[in-house]
Amino acid sequence: MAKTEKMLNVTWVKSCIGYNGKQAKIIEALGFKKLNQTRQLPDNDSIRGSLHHVAHLVKVEEVK
Repeated sequence: MAKTEKMLNVTWVKSCIGYNGKQAKIIEALGFKKLNQTRQLPDNDSIRGSLHHVAHLVKVEEVK
């Protein structure tokens, strides 16, 4: 039986304007193109680390 990986629903809710340019690059690296866009991303350490840096710009929900 295949192991199912946990997923996260991540929504970009606040603009990067006025914040450090590194944070805008992290948002872009996560695959966001437009504000209020939602992406489903795997729940792993690298994604969690990136989300930690931009926690004030995104909303994160666990997929059940």
